[in-house]
Amino acid sequence: MKRVIEGDVQSLRARKFLMWLFVISSFMFFAALTSGFIVYTGGSAERGIKIVLPQIFKFSTGAIILSSITMYRAYWAAKRLDFTQEKRYLVFTILLGILFFAFQLLAWHTLIEEGVYFVNYNASQSFIYVFTGAHLLHIILGIFFLTYTLLGCIKNIPHNHNLFRLEVTSIFWHFIDILWIYLYVFLLLGQ
Repeated sequence: MKRVIEGDVQSLRARKFLMWLFVISSFMFFAALTSGFIVYTGGSAERGIKIVLPQIFKFSTGAIILSSITMYRAYWAAKRLDFTQEKRYLVFTILLGILFFAFQLLAWHTLIEEGVYFVNYNASQSFIYVFTGAHLLHIILGIFFLTYTLLGCIKNIPHNHNLFRLEVTSIFWHFIDILWIYLYVFLLLGQ
């Protein structure tokens, strides 16, 4: 029995380590993208984005910050064994993630209405779509993780597995929250 428990703990640690590797590689990917933007523009105002970012980005930023708070609340509810609150906050986090996604699509729609397309004469404007599109792929993955975690909570899986799912999902979700704030500030500075 002790050997099974130790193997289970080892497996969980390995999975958490894999999540950290994924987070680090994603960070490196976005660092490369932002470096590419800096190199492309070369600090030149002529090659800058030269547009005003859609105001909807402010709302999406608010939604993602709120989702980070609800994710935090879900985690602490699980630590206190308050599974009703855990489920409630996980649902709120999923809904806020979907709202963020919708706001990003609306921002793309706004950009297209303003004549800013993915393929255009100013490649630095294309970076807006690359940054937000790559981030949206991470949001989709995050919503999948959140849903998987919620389903585990609903199915009443053992508490250590439930808490593990929440920890790993929390690591990823907070990472993509911080990543969006970084990208948004970066885009604001690149205007």
